[in-house]
Formats: sequence, structure tokens, C-alpha cells
Amino acid sequence: MRIGIVGVTGLVGRTFLQALPLYGFEEAEVYGAASERSVGQRIPFRTGELKVESIESLFQRDLDIVFFSAGASVSREWALRFAERGIRVIDNSSAWRLEPGVPLVVPEVNTHAIGEARLIANPNCSTIQLVVVLAPLAKAFGIERVIVSTYQAVTGTGQRAVAQLMAEREGRSPNPPVYPHPIDLNCIPQCDIFEAEGYTKEEWKIIRESRKILEMPSLAITATAVRVPVLGGHSESVNVTLTRPVSVEEVRAVLSAAPGIILQDEPERHFYPMPRYASGQNEVFVGRVRRDTSHPHGIHLWIVADNLRKGAATNALQIAQHVLGL
Repeated sequence: MRIGIVGVTGLVGRTFLQALPLYGFEEAEVYGAASERSVGQRIPFRTGELKVESIESLFQRDLDIVFFSAGASVSREWALRFAERGIRVIDNSSAWRLEPGVPLVVPEVNTHAIGEARLIANPNCSTIQLVVVLAPLAKAFGIERVIVSTYQAVTGTGQRAVAQLMAEREGRSPNPPVYPHPIDLNCIPQCDIFEAEGYTKEEWKIIRESRKILEMPSLAITATAVRVPVLGGHSESVNVTLTRPVSVEEVRAVLSAAPGIILQDEPERHFYPMPRYASGQNEVFVGRVRRDTSHPHGIHLWIVADNLRKGAATNALQIAQHVLGL
């Protein structure tokens, strides 16, 4: 097995390297590419090092699969070129997610969408953990409406955002700052740029991608995305209106049996999901399951996942397992 990783020096790229053995790729030949300024750099891998090469060099290799995690502009320029050579491409950027004919995949939800596609899109991190939970609820009870508020870690922005948070915690001024305001001891109600109707790009990703993955184009869903001073792990407060009244016990039973979900719901023991404890884990954690007292069909949920693992690298590796028959 010969694997390429584009964007190997970034947070997600390095997470790919760490997670490969968990998904049947421990013996694979691995090649990593990054921007020109990183070419020639050596990064720790397995018992030795991996030398970073250019994407042009990677393109000349005989590869089985390539993971892209270098941003939308790089993916738009190169992903189709790799796919046209017969190489499976799993793209972690936003470049192809809403493109007709490109499957947008969360393995617990919709592997049937892959078919013979050579280019497969990996969803937004917040979308992934959300739909892993919504899909079994939709199947069991039907869903009428979803209201989600996300509390997103700085690793979702990248290494420079981590540097800003740590600088502020040490009393230093980040140079230059990534966010328009300090992030330490603060919450910023803006993830990415503002677009139509006063929603941010991140909020529109959650809305549009969830509809595509769940195959519910008319799903009533709205989102508010907030950046919080947490290093890793995204949290979501989710209110779901089901098509009929159900008990909390019924919801818990469905979620407990669903793939990729770990139920942590014993509030009397202060046992519920938190990003601190989801770090390095590959599952989606759900708790605070309770009835919405304002609506007879409403349920409240609290959802947490490691945004670099299940929200990026893990989901892509699970897709790879499926397409390669591992």
C-alpha cells in the first residue's frame, strides 16, 4: 500500500501519521508533501523520520490513495489531477464538499454514496460529529428541525491559532494574531468569515453539508459557531425536534446502539462529554440527553469529539478503509 499525504506538516497531516496504524496502514509506504517552504523538512514518523517533498514530486509517484489536507486552493488545483490518474483521493478541505457528483461521506452514515468515485470529500469537523448523532435519530424517529450551537477549539483554525492562544496565556502579544479579538479568557462568536444572512462560512458549512450527508435537502437546520479557548475538541449543544414524541430512554437506547457513538450520560455523577477527555479519541461522545420542556417533540443533546481525529483524520482513514476493502 502506497499512501500520499498533502499538507503533512499541518495539524491534521501530523494526526494522519499518528492514526495510520489504527486503521490497517501500519505497513504502508507513506509519502508526505507540503508547501515549498517545508520541502526537505524531516518530521518524526514511526521509528524514524519522513522527508517532506513537493506536491509535484508526489504527483509522479505510483500511489494507491492520497489524503489532501492543505486547504481548498491546493485541493482545487491538484485533487482532480491525482484522481484522473486513477488514484483514490480523499479531500479534507471545503473545495469539493458541495460539488454535485462528489460524495461527501461519514462512514457511520453514508458509505453507500461512494460508489465508484475516485474523489471523495471529507466533511467539516463540526458537521461530522453532528451527523453521526443525527443519522440514527432520523432513522428511528424522523427529524423535523435541528438547532446547533458549536464551541470550537482553536486547533480547528490551525497552528497559528494555537500559537495565539498560548502567547496570550503567557502574557505575550501574538504577532500577528489570527483572530480579531483575544481568544484566551474569551469566546468569539465568529468562526471563519461572515457570508449571507449574517451567518459565518462555518455555520453555512454545517447547514449545507448536513443536508447533503443525511440526504435531507429540505432539513430545517440552523447553526451558531463560537470559537472558545480550548486547544482541542469541538463541543455542540444540539436541540432536535423529532417527528413524534419519544422518551429520553428511547433516545438513549438508539444512541447507545449506533456505530461510532459513546454515550456518557450520568449527570448525577457529573459524567458527561468534555473536550479535555475526548482528546486523542476516535469516537463521538454524547450526553446531557434530556427532553425539551418547551416542545413535545424536542430533545436536547451535548456532543463532543476530537476535531483533529474524528473531525478530520479518523473520518478520512475510515473512508479509506472502506474504499480499499480493509
